[in-house]
Amino acid sequence: MTRLAQTPGLTEFQSDVLAAVRTFVDKEIIPNAQELEHSDTYPQEIVDQMAEMGLFGLMIPTEYGGLGESLLTYALCVEELARGWMSVSGVINTHFITAYMISRHGTDEQKQRFLPRMATGEVRGAFSMSEPELGSDVAAIRTRAVREGDGYVIDGQKMWLTNGGTSTLVAALVKTDEGADKPHRNLTTFLVEKPAGFGEVVPGITIPGKIDKMGYKGIDTTELIFDGYRAAASDILGGTPGKGFGHMMDGVEVGRVNVAARACGVALRSFELAARYAQQRQTFGKPIVDHQAIAFKLAEMATKVEAAHLMMVNAARLKDSGDRNDVAAGMAKYLASEYCAEVTQESFRIHGGYGYSKEYEIERLMREAPFLLIGEGTSEIQKTIISKGVLRSYGL
Repeated sequence: MTRLAQTPGLTEFQSDVLAAVRTFVDKEIIPNAQELEHSDTYPQEIVDQMAEMGLFGLMIPTEYGGLGESLLTYALCVEELARGWMSVSGVINTHFITAYMISRHGTDEQKQRFLPRMATGEVRGAFSMSEPELGSDVAAIRTRAVREGDGYVIDGQKMWLTNGGTSTLVAALVKTDEGADKPHRNLTTFLVEKPAGFGEVVPGITIPGKIDKMGYKGIDTTELIFDGYRAAASDILGGTPGKGFGHMMDGVEVGRVNVAARACGVALRSFELAARYAQQRQTFGKPIVDHQAIAFKLAEMATKVEAAHLMMVNAARLKDSGDRNDVAAGMAKYLASEYCAEVTQESFRIHGGYGYSKEYEIERLMREAPFLLIGEGTSEIQKTIISKGVLRSYGL
């Protein structure tokens, strides 16, 4: 029997982890996702169980209390979590990116200070690049850190922080005056500790409240306002100012694999729902799957699910090998998110009028899929990355 989104060549440990996550999704997430999503309720019990399973430390090195697993293992777990409810995968996404950046670029002191607590979920990470008028032009950041004595004073407004209210550590990209000739060389990543919550959480930092969204509910998306926040020089990721753009782009690169994995999970769940419904629903005296129009839709959906999964796995394995994967990650994110939107809509059409009802799961997936088209860079940004990367090999 052919099952979609299978991954050959996994170790026994990877297979065991993936099986545990899949069982967790089927037993704990899918049965509760509808109620939690419709009420926009943070899934605290689910998050606590994820921490007990070690998922917050999946890629954190073992010397800091994590499992020391690969990006591929993480991406496959994310695919399963998103298959259950995309918001749950979002709970660990920004945490994972922040921990990855500290592990790759942090000082020894920063690694010792943060990673053991991040591995257990005691410290929860978020990362922040975007601003209200910024869009994809990261080099145009306006939030500024000005040297004052032995530290910095930060002022400005950041936007679209996933887990902005529930996180306790934010990797924030801000502008510093390093005298560099190119704007992106004047950007620095600060590691900002704060308590969870809303309002003025510490002097100089305000989290105004949750942004109401079409989908991706259950977890908080927020602004972050700096108003005279005082940061120490030791809070600079890696200890050296002006390196933030490279840090963030490295983080976003693995984040794009993560978004591709989430798109694979949502698309797979959409296909599962469509396949089940098409075999149960009858018209003209037979299940609708026996009508060629529906069978062909399912064939196209299955092919897109499989293609997206393979590209996501390839991008993750490239990153794990140490090879450059900006093009592969861009391709995976672009293809998986576009196919996810298409597969989800086809599943919605197969459900007919029932797909428009909030009682059916596909209605939620229809609201979640559009986020993946813009998260970690729009499809147009991915095309820009892909075209520039490909032309490096095919230029005249």
